[in-house]
Amino acid sequence: MKCSLCERRCVILPGNKGVCKTRTNIDGTLYTLVYGNLSVLESRPIEIKPFFHYWPGSTALTFSTWSCNFDCIWCQNHHLSKTAPNPANASCYIPDKLVQMAKRSGDEGLCASFQEPTLLTEWVLPLFKLGHEQGLYCCYVSNGYMTTEALKLLKESGMDGLKIDVKGDKETYNKYCGGADVEKVWKKARKAKKMGFHVEIVNLVVTNVNDDEECVRWIIKKHLKAVGPETPLHFTRYIPAYKFHNPPTKVGTLEKAYNLAKEAGVLYPYLGNVHGHKYENTYCPNCGEKLIQRRGYTIVRYKITEDKKCPKCHRPVLIRGRHIRKWHFLL
Repeated sequence: MKCSLCERRCVILPGNKGVCKTRTNIDGTLYTLVYGNLSVLESRPIEIKPFFHYWPGSTALTFSTWSCNFDCIWCQNHHLSKTAPNPANASCYIPDKLVQMAKRSGDEGLCASFQEPTLLTEWVLPLFKLGHEQGLYCCYVSNGYMTTEALKLLKESGMDGLKIDVKGDKETYNKYCGGADVEKVWKKARKAKKMGFHVEIVNLVVTNVNDDEECVRWIIKKHLKAVGPETPLHFTRYIPAYKFHNPPTKVGTLEKAYNLAKEAGVLYPYLGNVHGHKYENTYCPNCGEKLIQRRGYTIVRYKITEDKKCPKCHRPVLIRGRHIRKWHFLL
């Protein structure tokens, strides 16, 4: 059987599993081993994903399953992504239960995150359809390796937000991420943008792996070509985790990446995992006015107008979702 969920498109023999360990061939029929099998379930701010231009100031009921279709050796959530599912010990959450949980807790959306959400897609489709019908936004925090077929199904279900982690250049993927094809990631980002998804790109800048200027410039060039200057581009600080112990990314390296992106024409570059840094904030690309001030994952000042423009020069600002609930923040 050939799996068409992710771009690895594994050919799975009877009794075997795919690379992600969540698909198995039983007597010529392909089954998922993670349907409704959740590993984490909690309410989290949308900024932590990070989404900075998608429903800012909101929270999403966030969930995940087990395993991954990549093998990144610095994975921050390796306790989830490196654990294969065990159906014998699994419980199955009903989509309606999550929708009701989100609404009771005041969450405005649903988000699949932590490990690769593509592996949970068959279960997510009815969940997102139900959530969308009841006014919740729906999004993925992904490595961008789902197939176009899967992406179309997600779009039809009501999903409209996609954050894609770009690990680096071709060498980075081959050496550190299990040999995936980075070009397929950029193609999927471009496709998602054309389909009407709100897209944000994140690059984890890893010390002595993808932190050289040549690699950063390559990512910026690909970003502009695939998703355009209006799409936010986050450069996130790496912290040692799992099997990788290179030193944390220097803040100066991240600042250089930010400035290179600005100079190349990216309108909304950001730094991540550097709490309190001025480059966590959103600035008007036209006049430089500080539009959104962040402190960690909290918005403390929000100046974008009701019609999503800069209050100083009236330039439109790319924001998906309704206007922020101002009373939550210090104005």
